[in-house]
Amino acid sequence: MKRAAMRRIGAALLLAALLGGCNSLQNLSEVGKPPTMTPTADPTKDPAWRPLTMPMPAAQVAAPQANALWRAGSRAFFKDQRAAQVGDILTVVISTTDSADVENNTTTARDSAEAMGVTNFFGLESQIPKLLSGSDPSKLVAAGSSNGNNGKATLKRNETVALRLAGVITQVLPNGNLVVSASQELRVNSELRQLQVTGVVRPQDIASDNTVQHDRMAEARISYGGRGQITALQTPRWGQQVLDILLPF
Repeated sequence: MKRAAMRRIGAALLLAALLGGCNSLQNLSEVGKPPTMTPTADPTKDPAWRPLTMPMPAAQVAAPQANALWRAGSRAFFKDQRAAQVGDILTVVISTTDSADVENNTTTARDSAEAMGVTNFFGLESQIPKLLSGSDPSKLVAAGSSNGNNGKATLKRNETVALRLAGVITQVLPNGNLVVSASQELRVNSELRQLQVTGVVRPQDIASDNTVQHDRMAEARISYGGRGQITALQTPRWGQQVLDILLPF
């Protein structure tokens, strides 16, 4: 019996470790040490990275013109120093200010009552008390209900994000648009901040100082988070999160 109990305990601990996922194992490996930073690497080598495909217009090929300095499709006579090819670096400028103040109050109440009886039914109403143990034919069914609901919700949010993040062009799409991927990690004491930005930009939206505004990026994905002791304390335990999802009340 003791061995069976020990097996159950071991299985429970193993299940808890599996439910905790890689984060728990990673946190255990970093006990007494600051969070480990991700090595700098080619973003296209990430197993989760996938080439991006977008709807493309029909290709237009201009016929070359003999003895002409100007070539159709060119923007200038001299080379543009702004990022334009795979591997080139440009700076993504993120500047957002978001605020919201919403308040909702709801009060509802409802009362209902229903009654039904049979006073005359071809003379058979006198048989009802015999069939239903002395019931009154005029009061066969009576139902009533009452419910009320009071709700109040308040939302106040004020967020400001101002960042400048260098990224790398990972793709040049057939129509000339550029797929940009940027990531940065900043470790202060035992807290690691992770910034990630991906999106598609037009070459003409890149400024002369080789920067692009985040609101000029299509399919933009901006992530600002991190991990460490402070983040761990502010995040509910995985068991609590599971119970919050599964418990119906």
